[in-house]
Amino acid sequence: MNPEATKTARESLDLAFHMSNILDTGLDRHTLSVLIALCDLGLNPEALAAVVKELQRERLFSPATPNISSSST
Repeated sequence: MNPEATKTARESLDLAFHMSNILDTGLDRHTLSVLIALCDLGLNPEALAAVVKELQRERLFSPATPNISSSST
């Protein structure tokens, strides 16, 4: 990728991340980048949004995973 294209891509991601924060989506920059790349590959954005919402809902309502550590006595 040439430097100008890299700069444009970074600026676009920065703008999308800023909008994501304003909308309080809870998405980090990396996740947002992956979702944008999936859309660029032709995946349906509405379907991706539904998956993200479901995963966030599951994470919110699932019981916390217990911290299992092995200790020898």
